Amino acid sequence: MNRKTLVLPLVVGLLAPVIAACGGSDEDGEAGAPVVVGTTDAFVVAKDYPAPFDPALAYEAGAWNILRNTFQTLMALPRSGGEPVPEAATRCGFSDRQNEQYRCTLRSGMKFANGHDLSAEDVKFSIDRTLRIKNPNGPVSLLSNIDAVETPNDGEIVFHLKSPDATFPHKLATPAAAIVDSESYAKGKLREGFTVDGSGPYSLKTKEQNGQVVSAVFSRNPHYEGGLKLKNDKVEMRFLPDSEAMESALKKGDIDLMTRTMSPQQVGRLERGVAENIELVEMPGQEIRYLAFDTDDRTVGKKAVRQAMAQVIDRQALVRDVYERTAEPLYSIVPSSVGSHVNSFFNKYGEPDVTEARKMLSAAGISTPVRLKLTYTTDHYGPATGKEFKTLQAQLNRSGLFDVTVEGVPWKTFRPAQSEREYAAYGMGWFPDFPDADNFIDPFFAKDNFLNTPYRNDTIRTQLIPQTRQQAERSAAASGFQEAQDIVADEVPVLPLWQGKQYVAARDDVTGVEWALNASSVLQLWELGRGVTG
Repeated sequence: MNRKTLVLPLVVGLLAPVIAACGGSDEDGEAGAPVVVGTTDAFVVAKDYPAPFDPALAYEAGAWNILRNTFQTLMALPRSGGEPVPEAATRCGFSDRQNEQYRCTLRSGMKFANGHDLSAEDVKFSIDRTLRIKNPNGPVSLLSNIDAVETPNDGEIVFHLKSPDATFPHKLATPAAAIVDSESYAKGKLREGFTVDGSGPYSLKTKEQNGQVVSAVFSRNPHYEGGLKLKNDKVEMRFLPDSEAMESALKKGDIDLMTRTMSPQQVGRLERGVAENIELVEMPGQEIRYLAFDTDDRTVGKKAVRQAMAQVIDRQALVRDVYERTAEPLYSIVPSSVGSHVNSFFNKYGEPDVTEARKMLSAAGISTPVRLKLTYTTDHYGPATGKEFKTLQAQLNRSGLFDVTVEGVPWKTFRPAQSEREYAAYGMGWFPDFPDADNFIDPFFAKDNFLNTPYRNDTIRTQLIPQTRQQAERSAAASGFQEAQDIVADEVPVLPLWQGKQYVAARDDVTGVEWALNASSVLQLWELGRGVTG
């Protein structure tokens, strides 16, 4: 059994993958056959979530993986990260010194996969539509700084912003700005179901059962005009019930590649090379997990309670006992792999200390044990989530300062209830929309924050966010981001726990595996192909 490691050259914005593999051959793979990708993501049409693949509603990593492969945006992130580059556009840029007017020129002769012409009016329609629908569970916050969209002609789009925003090109590279067909999507309501009409590299056909997608076939879009170079003509995605079923399917050859979401134990087995003809790709990630709080709640609304929790929780033990080496402790809402990160929580609280936590509660006149419930989703962030919350419960209760219960809830129930503030303290994850510290501050603490939290800090909201967005040179915004992180560590509206690494496992006849995920956890299906096994 051979073991090999590949480290890609370091370039700006690159999160270098490392591959551990087992040698061998696979004679069953047919060159050019569709690559089959397995995932535990689940897509269900529900009352509170009727349109999982509508860009005006979809705002989580699994759905965005579908959208990024079927829709185009004016800008896109290059395969190895870094600054956005034109995709549906030939060029884009700010046309004023204040970063308040952004102009794009569209590629000529563009069409949607259904054959309809794509013009600047479709771009305007798409942006205006998301802003008009303004779904609280959707990505509208990424576009809320747009004041108006103009189309001087069929090939030009001009965005007028309410305030300067140097991160706007990144936002135009997200599915929040996906270009939809104005002939197929209604202006003021969501498109229910799983039908997609985009101009991206693939068209989509889904197979459904009981209102849930069981498989999705991505076929090369013959009308696609953009900067991506497809390494395949077709990819099939299969949606499996859990990580064990996904691993079993990979070993049997029913799928060729698996990604979200693997358990730490699976990663360990694959790293040890227990499965022949399977290779594992590891790369640094920007995914984070954290606790969030309803700061109007009668218990966790007290800052001293949240601070005492921050003082007691042992992140090192959490990632050691639950996530093994697949995660790292996180001491800020901004992960360490993003510029302007500072370990604000460690700087304030240091190592876990029950005595200090007791002093905090006593000084605030809070009786112990403090009773509270932690709520988490059972089926969205991977199989280790339940163990994670049992571990947090044990840490807090062992201190004698808390009496914590935990409750797991399916995602289709959890997310709408969370946005309606039905939970006092709950666990959430965040995959960045784009790799900038702004995307770990604004979505959580701006007026239209995606958590719908009542927490408000005027220094962050009205001073630091606007100030940092004025800096075209992003390193110049570091002091503002660091101040925001220190405020969060003091007031604890959210409590960061850990940041994860990214993993993809694939059979060894699949090529392009090292590029399957980019820095923002985007699944780049167009990079996958088939080669000769060795």
